[in-house]
Amino acid sequence: MEKNVRLVDIARAAGVSQGTASNVFNRPHLVRAEVRERVEAAAQAMGYRGPDPRGKMLRAGRVNAIGVATSEPLPYFFADPFACALMTGIAEACDAHGAGLALVSAMNDERLAWNIQSALVDGFILLCIDEGERLVALTRERQLPFVALHLGQDDETMSAIGIDNAAGAKLAARHLTELGHRRFAILSLPFSDERYGIMLPGELRSAVYTTSRDRALGYLAALAEAGIEARRVPIYETQNEPESIRAGLEVLFDGPEPPTALLAMSDRIALEALAWLRRRGIAVPGAVSVIGFDGVPAGETSDPPLTTIAQPIAEIGRRAVDMILDHDGAPERETLAVTLARRGSTGPPPAW
Repeated sequence: MEKNVRLVDIARAAGVSQGTASNVFNRPHLVRAEVRERVEAAAQAMGYRGPDPRGKMLRAGRVNAIGVATSEPLPYFFADPFACALMTGIAEACDAHGAGLALVSAMNDERLAWNIQSALVDGFILLCIDEGERLVALTRERQLPFVALHLGQDDETMSAIGIDNAAGAKLAARHLTELGHRRFAILSLPFSDERYGIMLPGELRSAVYTTSRDRALGYLAALAEAGIEARRVPIYETQNEPESIRAGLEVLFDGPEPPTALLAMSDRIALEALAWLRRRGIAVPGAVSVIGFDGVPAGETSDPPLTTIAQPIAEIGRRAVDMILDHDGAPERETLAVTLARRGSTGPPPAW
């Protein structure tokens, strides 16, 4: 019965005007207690729980909530250390603004349009958009502000915030060459979906995921400055999860001249590598140095503590929220700086 009951029906049953009935639900302090109780009793008897809040929000032109949309499965937000740190920053900014937060899945292509069109939000933060042209197009159709957490797209009409991945990778590789390392290997993030294995340097330009491409090219550029040719640096593409990371480590350390320096494209990869090396009795940094990329909190307490390229993950999330809630109609693009967090997982190469 509730779906058929209108506010005017409650007002008639309680013997008050529709304006008075509306005040009971929206501004109860304006209504005398006995009148408020009569209206509430009528509403309860008729199964009416109050006006649909969506109508009020839409009339106001703002719902005071942020949507976070990604092409990754939703458990990614809770399993990946980078995503966890990012969501902390987003949630802190939403709290500061008194705004809500909604996660929107783009995994199911058939439901993507519905998920985007039905989300009650003031704007979207978009993750993982290298293959997300449809996600971007559908978000534009909502005519709401949106921010991509990635600067790899050339579209200057799109607001974006992120880091210079190539510059961060160069910083990592230079740190290790300055320590004296000459034998390198790269454990990469995915260059495309659903494959892992050795990646040839010539294939990098056609990579789907620009973050992985830019980090790999940054590593190789810095190594070239030190006289280390790209053909001498094996690149093993992982899917940023334990199975493919361990498979890559088996390949890279199975030969007669294993690397003394391991460039991991994410802290998640680097932390898995530290655990694998420890199980094999390979000393870090005595036999091999490991450097990550991201600066997640777990790297500070790993064994040994992880040297990494730290990006301001939480700050990226906070600024993305500000871009949406303070949107003035003009696209914004912002590049934040990365830093070298030097800890215990890197040192000089072994004196073989």
